[in-house]
Amino acid sequence: MEFDDKPREACGIFGIHGHAEASRLTYFGLYALQHRGQESAGIAVLQNGDIASHKAMGIVPDVFDLQHMEQLHGRNAIGHVRYSTTGSSILTNAQPFVIHHSNKSYAVAHNGNLVNAHTLKKELEGSGSILQTTMDTELFLHLFVKNLKLGFEGALMETVQRIKGAFSMILLTCKGEVIGFKDPNGFRPLSLGKLNGHYVLASETCAFDLVEAEHIRELEPGEVVIISDEGLKSFNPHPRTRRSLCIFEFIYFARPDSIIDGLNVYQVRKAHGRRLAIEAPVDADLVMPFPDSGTYAALGYSEQAGIPFEMAMIRNHYVGRTFIQPTQSMRDFGVRIKLNPVKELLKGKDIIIIEDSIIRGTTVKTRVKALRELGVNKVHMRVAGPPHRFPCHYGIDFPTKGELIAHRMNVEKLRDHLGLDSLHYLSINGLLESTGVGRPEEHFCKACFNGCYPVEFDEHLSKDCLERIETI
Repeated sequence: MEFDDKPREACGIFGIHGHAEASRLTYFGLYALQHRGQESAGIAVLQNGDIASHKAMGIVPDVFDLQHMEQLHGRNAIGHVRYSTTGSSILTNAQPFVIHHSNKSYAVAHNGNLVNAHTLKKELEGSGSILQTTMDTELFLHLFVKNLKLGFEGALMETVQRIKGAFSMILLTCKGEVIGFKDPNGFRPLSLGKLNGHYVLASETCAFDLVEAEHIRELEPGEVVIISDEGLKSFNPHPRTRRSLCIFEFIYFARPDSIIDGLNVYQVRKAHGRRLAIEAPVDADLVMPFPDSGTYAALGYSEQAGIPFEMAMIRNHYVGRTFIQPTQSMRDFGVRIKLNPVKELLKGKDIIIIEDSIIRGTTVKTRVKALRELGVNKVHMRVAGPPHRFPCHYGIDFPTKGELIAHRMNVEKLRDHLGLDSLHYLSINGLLESTGVGRPEEHFCKACFNGCYPVEFDEHLSKDCLERIETI
């Protein structure tokens, strides 16, 4: 229930060139990016002109052991941690995806979603391609090898201009190049770093911190960087277009210690909370989050409102998969096993709960009911983002419109449905302005809030359709 009521980001990617401990550093880079994907993990390395890989279902420390790391020796490596959409959580779709073609091998790790995947799939199958997975990542490699007649860089430029949507990718070649590139809208983050003279790429800068790499910069939208023994080469084959960085990286996805597009995530989330306190003040005894949702926005709200911040719900950090199922009498077990209230802080109090989002509303409703039974007097909720009324087609596993509770109910009906005394969302203007970015309305993608999609998408990607390509 906990995960069903939160949006899921697709994955995290990492790559390093020319380092003697490339696979180990990739392991730790993925470890830092584990929050971006917990269903599968994989590492691919260059060994004697060929690419070897290991990938499996599970989190990073479960997928790799010392024996795996010793076998994955090499100086150039890329890695991937993954969430999937419904029905695609299988080993076949784990990444990096590796192919062998004309005595050459390539591996790719991808974060995002190709919105023209269905069209590309029909085109490739019509020309004789045999696809092994349901991933749009595989489509990129098929297009790339078909375009190699244009030369390596020509194939790369042609292919990145054919694929549409949200994509940040890292490509490893049999010649040792590590190549990073982003879509021209810049939906998904990808940063460049350096470790003892060796270039590193990662979805978030928290991975650089763990391996002690220096953060250089975020890749520009549409930029392609080719890292080889000769150094780094950068070019951008795309016409200039409107930037559409996913605003939800700052609300929920990214780790708070990361820097995305020059902005510290922790500070942006606190700024969202401060703006929320200005837009929706209310008298209460304390401000609290549900760990780890809305914690930093709650700090900002508390500071701005002058109301004490309390961690009135305690998280069990050792929750994992369990084969022992609760009995019927242990109702709401799925929620209670993760969070438990500090009863002495809550009984008889008026409280403000800060959330980062409400997707289906199931978990929130259960928790509010439990607080009422505990003796909480008034429960106010403030959400550090606007209502989610539209599904995402750019690499976030948002439900269909019908599953988004804010699409079905206005704020007043939702307040009553959740059992709250008051409910208020941060406005879109408040969300954007509190990032501190100049002209933020031209900087971020807001499609999940307002339904204005910056890139047209193939209708077959809709989750309401039976035939579709799985996003990764």
